[in-house]
Amino acid sequence: MYDMQREQISVFDIFKIGIGPSSSHTLGPWRAAQQFVQSLQQQEVLADVVQLKILLYGSLAKTGKGHGTDIAILLGLSGHDPVTFAVDQLDSSIEDIKTSRQLVLGGQQPLSFYTDDDLMFLYSQSLPFHPNAVTFQAFLSTGKAISETYYSIGGGFVVKEGAEHNHGAEVDLPFPIETANELLHWCRKTGLKISEVVLENELAWRPEAKTREGLLQILRVLKECIYRGCHTTGYLPGGLNVARRAAGLNRRLTGDRSYHNFNEWIDVIRQTGNGFQNTLDWVSCFALAVNEENASFGRVVTAPTNGAAGVIPAVLMYYIAFCDGYSEDRIIQFMLTASEVGSIFKKGATISAAMGGCQAEIGVSSAMAAAALTECLGGSQRQVLMAAEIAMEHHLGLTCDPIGGLVQVPCIERNTMGAIKAITASQLALQSNPDNARVSLDAVVKTMWQTAQDMNSKYKETSDGGLAINIPISLPEC
Repeated sequence: MYDMQREQISVFDIFKIGIGPSSSHTLGPWRAAQQFVQSLQQQEVLADVVQLKILLYGSLAKTGKGHGTDIAILLGLSGHDPVTFAVDQLDSSIEDIKTSRQLVLGGQQPLSFYTDDDLMFLYSQSLPFHPNAVTFQAFLSTGKAISETYYSIGGGFVVKEGAEHNHGAEVDLPFPIETANELLHWCRKTGLKISEVVLENELAWRPEAKTREGLLQILRVLKECIYRGCHTTGYLPGGLNVARRAAGLNRRLTGDRSYHNFNEWIDVIRQTGNGFQNTLDWVSCFALAVNEENASFGRVVTAPTNGAAGVIPAVLMYYIAFCDGYSEDRIIQFMLTASEVGSIFKKGATISAAMGGCQAEIGVSSAMAAAALTECLGGSQRQVLMAAEIAMEHHLGLTCDPIGGLVQVPCIERNTMGAIKAITASQLALQSNPDNARVSLDAVVKTMWQTAQDMNSKYKETSDGGLAINIPISLPEC
């Protein structure tokens, strides 16, 4: 929670299309690099740059190589965008920079660039505003230098030093919301569902047709990611030798049934039955698929982060395949509801594991998914918020301790746990009377933030504690 001003967050701030494995360590630094290039262009000095230095601090330094922070920054500085960049060209693009010892800044200005000397991991240094910090230094032919520092504060959100309170152009929201209690106030006053309140707010940014179009594009990326992950075998990159499991699980669950595309696959999934064990296996399969893609530098959707990108798609797929939720309107309702719960956590606490541990990622995504599923299954507004509270309550204190700084162990399996907890939380809320609830969502948001502040820094995405130091590994040199 970095800004006491009222913050305006759109559904497309929570759900972003990008490339894995981390929203805070990959997508955020990529966006920061793009913003720095834009800053040079605005100052009309891009053509004057003759040398470039990049300094990584804190968590970006300690786990940057495992998260591909260096890769993301180089691609961002080169003028590539994570939404459109062809992921199959990633390795060759980075190899070209390293072997040619040249970086074409903004795709326009060729510079001599030595990755070992010009991109520095300052492991023992951290900046006070946020653990995820990067400084870009551009040296000009005029003898002057430009230095700008950016913070990747989670979920792909980026803040430039000196502009911490700049959240973009203000809009006139009909229903300004900072807390769950304020959200409930507007629902009671208008009689609208949570998703309907969110959609009304989105109209302040764009026409409803544009919001639908954008959400359906996100859905397409989610479907492609899940399908690809359920049909790709092999081992994940990075040196841990983690085997992909989603494809094997999908193959065993579908048996000899044939299909040729996503829609036919959904029909096959339904044919496998709706028994508890079968459903549980499928939810795990969906979550594994997304996060195996994420760990492989695949295209994913932050939900609200990359490390937790599998929870919401897994619960959405559960809704589609086992609750007859395969319609555009229902899926849009799901996404709108989920996004509002995510924005409440971002405003009142954090969605950055480097700031709050894994409770800020898996916990938030589980709460978002639980809320969305509950509304789509007919729950009241208070039951929706109750489901979000239940899901987060049982993630409080969850640490972030990625082995080798890779978003693999325990990250991938944690997405299966978050998805199952979300479904359980939804069922509990739907079978409960909110009048009897003793804990509010706002109380849990506040508690999560307090827990984040109390948590030792070694459990905040530094790989300095937990599993990261108790599992012996030998990673290749980067």
